[in-house]
Amino acid sequence: MVARLDNRPTHEVIARALTALENLEHRGASGADPLTGDGAGILMQMPDELLRAVAGFELPGVGAYGVLMCFLPTAEDARARVQTLLEHAVAQEGQRVLGWRDVPVRPEHTGATAASCRPVIRQLFVGAADGSDQDAFERKLYVIRRVVEQAVAACEDAGKGFYVTSSSSRTLNYKGMLISHQLGAFYPDLRDERCKSALALVHSRFSTNTFPSWELAHPYRVICHNGEINTVMGNVNWMRARESELSSELFGDDLQKILPVVTQGNSDSATFDNVLELLMLAGRSLPHAVMMMIPEAYRDRADLPEELKSFYAFHACLMEPWDGPASVAFTDGRVVGATLDRNGLRPGRWVITKDGHVVLGSEIGLLDIPAEQIERLGRLQPGKLFLVDLEQGRVIEDGEVKRAISTAKPYGEWLARNAVRFADLPPSEQVTLSDQPLHNRQRAFGYTQEDLRVLLEPMARDAAEPIGSMGNDLSLAVLSEQAPPLFSYFKQLFAQVTNPPIDPIREDIVMSLATTLGTERNLFDETPEHAHKLVLDQPILLNRELETLRHISHEVFAAHTIDITWPVGEGAAGMAEAIERTCRQAQEAIADNVNIIVLSDRQLGPRRAAIPSLLAVAAVHHHLV
Repeated sequence: MVARLDNRPTHEVIARALTALENLEHRGASGADPLTGDGAGILMQMPDELLRAVAGFELPGVGAYGVLMCFLPTAEDARARVQTLLEHAVAQEGQRVLGWRDVPVRPEHTGATAASCRPVIRQLFVGAADGSDQDAFERKLYVIRRVVEQAVAACEDAGKGFYVTSSSSRTLNYKGMLISHQLGAFYPDLRDERCKSALALVHSRFSTNTFPSWELAHPYRVICHNGEINTVMGNVNWMRARESELSSELFGDDLQKILPVVTQGNSDSATFDNVLELLMLAGRSLPHAVMMMIPEAYRDRADLPEELKSFYAFHACLMEPWDGPASVAFTDGRVVGATLDRNGLRPGRWVITKDGHVVLGSEIGLLDIPAEQIERLGRLQPGKLFLVDLEQGRVIEDGEVKRAISTAKPYGEWLARNAVRFADLPPSEQVTLSDQPLHNRQRAFGYTQEDLRVLLEPMARDAAEPIGSMGNDLSLAVLSEQAPPLFSYFKQLFAQVTNPPIDPIREDIVMSLATTLGTERNLFDETPEHAHKLVLDQPILLNRELETLRHISHEVFAAHTIDITWPVGEGAAGMAEAIERTCRQAQEAIADNVNIIVLSDRQLGPRRAAIPSLLAVAAVHHHLV
């Protein structure tokens, strides 16, 4: 990140950002073709002077026009169809098509692999129907992009090669399947002295979760990210689940046009960018949205103010953390900043110079700044924000940013009044035990001698996590003749990097096993009712605790138990029917205002088999979505 505190656009910022990017070449990667990189890019403020000079048609004032930076199909007929869709969407949304511009490129500055899949790159200029509200115009540009993305995805022949790298009146993005030193050479715009900005984010990508491609190069529309979001599958599923509850006064009826929020096939970083962008456009400030998605460790922290801990606890009722080693830089064109995940597992160094520049990157020394020019320097700390407000012309300290955001609403009061701690509920006197012998139940649920001896016994005996080899030499479940449990058929999707194992006991200061139960509400709103959650300190319940949950008697919470066993004599068809029945009963329970559903396999016996719990939970979840 390179920025000027006085918010004066200069070409020097772009030049410094490109130099920093070239010095970060080791952060990227290339494959068998040494001239094809995993991706590099730059996100900047709208370079108005350059665009006004080269557009070839008249542009309205700054902020009254937007640019969609488009990767388009190479096939002429497919490209024409996509361009027609874009122009039609602009008109449908009440805005004006000002014209198209071919972005000049130097193909000789790419490798053969990158060149073979290089899209046609053009800019679509859109004029605002009403130039008075730039935020509303930003939302319209976003809607135009999403409408066309979905329309193109629906027609398979036109979709290949289409991607909008940015759609904004404030920012513009140049990127591609490039090595860091190729970016400035490939796009002559970036070397043009008229290309000016007061901020720039640059990134050189190393692909860990997805294959390199033109569209998956960083930066995205709001962020660039060093690390991995390891919870991304769960995050995406929960975003999908919440979509039926979404409503927004700012988007109005346009909201239905932009769903689903997350584009399929994205990388973890691109998915994070999708959600952050929408949270921001729906009304939250960018730092607020970042704090929601990457909260710092706050439980049992004596050094944090109560209102900040309440902010995080309240937002945990709205959204789960996007978790993983993550150093994220972000901008909306008015503020630029960075944050580090609560574990602090990625580096980040910043420098403020005496001539008013701010530089932040994954290494110190990415720009050659003389010592006498340095005013202040430091590093990103776990869970902390580094924020530059260009409109105020200053770096805002972490404490000041978070104090302003966490005191904007009475989050602590809402929590105290509405959240219910499970530990405070009166314990149930009932305990439901199975009438089946332990050995029979262990066999029915697929326990092996190895599970009992290697995994469970050390845990029970020593109250410690069993430690074994890093390798897993079990044969694939799909090839086994021993009918392994359904869980054995699945592996965790994980970045191909060597992250240290996380340990919630020894790393208690940054780890939490707490979870919440209750109704999901509109993610774009914040009300006292959002805190109506039942808070469990950890997700494993003893028999008596489970009975407390099953028989909960509370004005907000109601529980219902559904039997997920079926008669063995009915065979496979019986299980399929039992899954349908379970889903139907869950839907009926919710119609009766139940908000906690317990799926029970306690009726298991010689004549009744259980739907595997993984299958039952997944089936009910997706049925309800």
